[in-house]
Amino acid sequence: MDGRPESEAERLERLAGTGRYLRLLLLAGLVGIPVSVAAFAFLALLHWMTAFVWEDLPADLGHDLPPWWWPVPWLLVGGFAVGAAVKWLPGGGGHVPIEGLSAAPVRPSHLPGVLLAALGGLPLGVVLGPEAPLMAVGGAVALLVVRRWGPEAGTPESAVLGTSGAAAAVAVIFGSPLVAAVFIMEAVGFAGPKLTRVILPCLLSAGVGALVFTGLGDWTGLPVSSLALPGLGAASLHAADLLWTVPAAAAIAVGVKWIHSLGRRLAPAAQRRPMTLALAAAAVTAVCAGAYALLTGRSPVEVLLSGQDSLGELSRDPASLTAWALIAMIACKGIAYAVSLASLRGGPIFPGLFLGAAAGVLFSALPGYGAVPALAAGMAAATAAVLPLPVSAAVLVTLLLGADAAEMAPVVLIAVVVAFVTERFLDRPRARAAAAAP
Repeated sequence: MDGRPESEAERLERLAGTGRYLRLLLLAGLVGIPVSVAAFAFLALLHWMTAFVWEDLPADLGHDLPPWWWPVPWLLVGGFAVGAAVKWLPGGGGHVPIEGLSAAPVRPSHLPGVLLAALGGLPLGVVLGPEAPLMAVGGAVALLVVRRWGPEAGTPESAVLGTSGAAAAVAVIFGSPLVAAVFIMEAVGFAGPKLTRVILPCLLSAGVGALVFTGLGDWTGLPVSSLALPGLGAASLHAADLLWTVPAAAAIAVGVKWIHSLGRRLAPAAQRRPMTLALAAAAVTAVCAGAYALLTGRSPVEVLLSGQDSLGELSRDPASLTAWALIAMIACKGIAYAVSLASLRGGPIFPGLFLGAAAGVLFSALPGYGAVPALAAGMAAATAAVLPLPVSAAVLVTLLLGADAAEMAPVVLIAVVVAFVTERFLDRPRARAAAAAP
């Protein structure tokens, strides 16, 4: 020994090949079961609340579509719930979405705040996704389950089990253990054998969790689904699609950067006055949704929520939205997304993915640019700029494309690289300022 403290990675390396590591693998596999059950319950409740507020209740009151003013009371209630969680409960309501998506385990004591912020905000119109709170639920449930039989809290083994719970949650929401594996690989930042020691428990937990989640869906019949793109038709790729993808991906990355810049400017104020900024963000979101409905005659819901359901509708019939409606939607949802990133709680990926898809459909009006290649490029560029984890972005979008995945892979990869490089280039001043800070 050289006298320096042993790092977590070195302790895991030493643990490999021993009976304790085999026990860690077994625990990781078992963790996937309660995590998937908790994730299923969370998503089922979220789906029921969302459908009640935006579909069932307006229909019961005689509205074919929610009227333009409908989001106002719901979002104010949601803003208060999120502000209360951030201000008064341990953990501040969970990870701040403007900081990206974290695979770090969440303490079980923070779980009430995470649930209040998520269930009090997301189904009431907050423009964020369920992926971040779901990962927090997965990590916290994993730590709760292994507290009695697992390793001591605060050890590398305990951290790996918490990350395994988050991986199982990622597999559930994104519909694939492969996405979970790639995301954890990029997020933990290890390489070689060290990565293997961490990723194996995560892979096992994600696989078991996905299997149990699918079985619960079949058994209960509840309409809880992972992210999917129904309705994409067979598409072919041409040289014009590849050429248009480069400027389209760069433009989308610039747009995402502008959204994030606005969110980062608001974040310090949100940290100082969480309740005030949460209510202000909810009010701005409601105004954006109402303005969109008045300008286009369409439902304000298209500007609200994570965009998961709207993404399926957009992929099923891209021509259903006029160019004007697309521009209005991107502008209004982009502003709502920016203020939500700074002041509210949820995941950053789903709304970014939807905005990228909408921008891709808009770009498909360019001569020779096919609708499916443009949609794929838009999703890939936005996801790479939001995370930014380029391999995870490429794998996620490729899997979403289903039968078109192999044909659209060149477009996806080009869009990811162009968007990632553009985002890095635009982020240089902030990175230099952060590096120079004491």
